Amino acid sequence: MEVLEPREVPLGGPRALTVYRALPHKTRSLVGAWCFLDHYGPNDVAKTGGMVVPRHPHTGLATVSWLFSGEIDHVDSGGNTARVRPGELNLMIAGSGITHQEISAHGSGELHGVQLWYALPEQSRHSPNGFVNYVPEPVSFGPLTARVFIGELFGSVSPVVTRTGDLLGAELRMSGGSSVSFSIRDDFEYALLAEDGPIKVGGVEVPQRAVAVIPTGSTTLEFEAGPQTTRVLLLGGVPLGESIVMWWNFVGRSHEEIVEYRARYQEEMGFEPLAPGHDSLPRLFGKFPSGQPAALPAPVLPNTRLKPRASSRPANNSRPLA
Repeated sequence: MEVLEPREVPLGGPRALTVYRALPHKTRSLVGAWCFLDHYGPNDVAKTGGMVVPRHPHTGLATVSWLFSGEIDHVDSGGNTARVRPGELNLMIAGSGITHQEISAHGSGELHGVQLWYALPEQSRHSPNGFVNYVPEPVSFGPLTARVFIGELFGSVSPVVTRTGDLLGAELRMSGGSSVSFSIRDDFEYALLAEDGPIKVGGVEVPQRAVAVIPTGSTTLEFEAGPQTTRVLLLGGVPLGESIVMWWNFVGRSHEEIVEYRARYQEEMGFEPLAPGHDSLPRLFGKFPSGQPAALPAPVLPNTRLKPRASSRPANNSRPLA
């Protein structure tokens, strides 16, 4: 097992929302297909402005918005609008390309939640974009209550189709001082975010906001809550088995792909002129409703080539895409 300490990242403008980023990490890029984990809040929206992330692009991944408190307004170029609320999964599959914005709803009070991404495999990363909302019912197992928003756990099965290999995403709540042990899939990698206080995983202390990573081959997961009621985010999945190139909001497979995605986005948003031959290409990032804040320009690419991030190889008994 390894413990990933997050780094603080300012998100937004002058009154930036501080997020705690555990993935990608300098020692690990993926857990299963999960490639990004931002944890934020509690944050007083009236004082800070909360989350203000104008229109920006994604490719080759899916975003998962999961809130513990507060509300966020989602708009995307696939024609979807949604109010993101606590206990509701909002899954946006970028596929070959999408743009979206996430802005705290007016009067939403305290903002507290996570933003997750998972990488799409080769066979579905160029598929059309999509959006799903799902509200999981809580289920009990010993001292904990679980809301399973992706995959299955404790007999609760999410109907959400992820377009990737088997995944798990669940919010767990445990009474203070309690402990639990349950069977897990040995072909999965797992990550446990100690969301609102420290926990112990297999007897190892995991500080608040840190993530414990369990490698494939484990068959039992044991963890202990802190002294107060404790919330844990549990993620898991069959290793992606592919190397990815991840830069800014793009996931691809090569440096050249990322360069192309950036150029197409900059051109479509009007930040840069069309490159030769691009005038005949279809729009990659779609249209957006009028009256929204201006899109974010892409940062400048580094002077060096972007390097692939390796994934563990999937176990031989991994299942087909779901």
